[in-house]
Order: sequence, then structure tokens, then C-alpha cells
Amino acid sequence: MNAAFRVETLKLTRSLVGVIATLAIVLGMVGLLGGITAGVAGGNPEMIAQAGPAASLDWGGLLAGAAQITAVTALLGFGIVLAWMFGREFSDGTITGLFALPVGRTRIALAKLTVYLLWAMLVSTAAVLGVFVLGLLIGYGAPDSGTWAALGRLWALAMFSAGLAIPVAWIATVTRSLLAGVASTIALIVLAQVGALAGAGGWMPLAAPALWAMSDGTAVPPTQLALTAGCAVVFIALVCWSWSRLQLDR
Repeated sequence: MNAAFRVETLKLTRSLVGVIATLAIVLGMVGLLGGITAGVAGGNPEMIAQAGPAASLDWGGLLAGAAQITAVTALLGFGIVLAWMFGREFSDGTITGLFALPVGRTRIALAKLTVYLLWAMLVSTAAVLGVFVLGLLIGYGAPDSGTWAALGRLWALAMFSAGLAIPVAWIATVTRSLLAGVASTIALIVLAQVGALAGAGGWMPLAAPALWAMSDGTAVPPTQLALTAGCAVVFIALVCWSWSRLQLDR
């Protein structure tokens, strides 16, 4: 397991996919928030209308905008990385070599998921720190207790998004396709948006974390968030089970 973990860590840290996804999530978050803040501060009526709660030039507005952005960009970035981590073994033909290793395929899958979740934790932390630094640079002052709580919810939202992306690993495995993994990432984002618009609320795992973060933790109770976490655990089990049953003849 340790050997598999080291190998998967090297694969991710030395890949352009991991580097680009990290920069896209962290710098993309800060860049978009900076652009929204500049537009609102400049009195752009279209920007103010589209920003909604994020149009408030304070910590509350900044974090409202960050939650909206995270709900989409984090799921997209995490899903693409998962599609690459699992799908590339099939598209590059390296899956054949994995059968010759003394490490079981279930352990390889667990190593991939462990590396992915640790990376997602680092990226989530970097993104929240970026928002924090941006707020200080803009001049919003030292955060109060409510702002610290909102920053914590933002980090949790990013990590929930990392969990919600895990079905991508299963789909990439079952279909043996990197492109199918990327397509399923887009499908998850669409389903989350449709579910939110349809009023499914917290009972839809894909939409619950975003609604929870954007409502200051009031719109979604812990039981519904637990359902989201439970879905991630189920798909982790499915990924490991699928890898344990992989065959070379298909």
C-alpha cells in the first residue's frame, strides 16, 4: 500500500493535469472574485444584478461569491483530475502492467483515492487562504467570528465537492474511458444545477453542500449533509470493488 501510495503521489504531482487543475481552482477562484469585486465597485449595473448576494462589498459578499464559484469550479476541477487518475490507465494502456505488480488492484485503487483526497484537501485549503488574503488586500479588515465560520464552510464545501466527484472514478473504471470520466464530470455539474433549480434542496446530495454553504448553514440540516458524505463512501466502495474485478480480456 505504501509503495502504491508513493507511486500515485508521484504520478499526480509530476503531471500537468494536477498542476493545471490546482492553479485553475485556486487562481481561478481569486481571479473571478477579484473581477466581480472590481465590477461591483465600479458601479457596473449588469455585474451588480448578476452577482446577487456577492454584490455586497464586504466579507459577506466576498464569501457568498466564493461559495457560488466553488460549487461549480471545484467539482469540475476535482472531477477532471479523477477522470485522469483512473481513466488514463486504460487510455494509455498501463492497466496491463498493473496486473503484474505484487500489489493488489484494490490497494492501487485505494492509493489513488487517498492521494486524490489529500490533494483535494491541500487545494481546498489553498483556495480558502486565497479568498482570505484577497479580502484583506481589498480592505475588508480582520474577520469576525461569523466570517471565520463562513470560511470554514467554504473549505467544507470544497471538500464535499471532492467527495461528490468520486463517481467519476467509478464511471471511468467501468467504461475504461478517460473521456467518459470527463463527460460524467460535466453531467454531475448539470444535475446539481438542475436539482437546485427544481427545488430538490438538501435531499439531493449534489446540491446540498452548496445550499448549505450559501445559506450560512441554515438551509440544509446535518442529516442531509450526511447523505452527501454517505454517497461518497458508497462510490469509494464501488470503485474498489470494480478494480478488484478488473479483467484483461475486455
